[in-house]
Amino acid sequence: MAGVFYTLCTITAFFCFCLLLRAYYRSRYKLLLWGSLCFLGLTLNNGLLAADKLLLGPEVNLFTWRLVLALIAMMVLLYGIIWDVD
Repeated sequence: MAGVFYTLCTITAFFCFCLLLRAYYRSRYKLLLWGSLCFLGLTLNNGLLAADKLLLGPEVNLFTWRLVLALIAMMVLLYGIIWDVD
């Protein structure tokens, strides 16, 4: 059952990425680009979570890599919010 939730979270984050990127191409508003890049990172983070918990087993731990990826994704969004002024 956990695999279903991990997959749904990954798919949802990917759809958010796609919708934000499509909105960016229409309006060229930079915050949409930074938000879409953040959700791309969160999609990869959720994919690593699914791989870590379901595919690789207890002997492999991707916890640190998942945290680093989530941190990078949030830093991209934070950069867009703070320093990218239109």
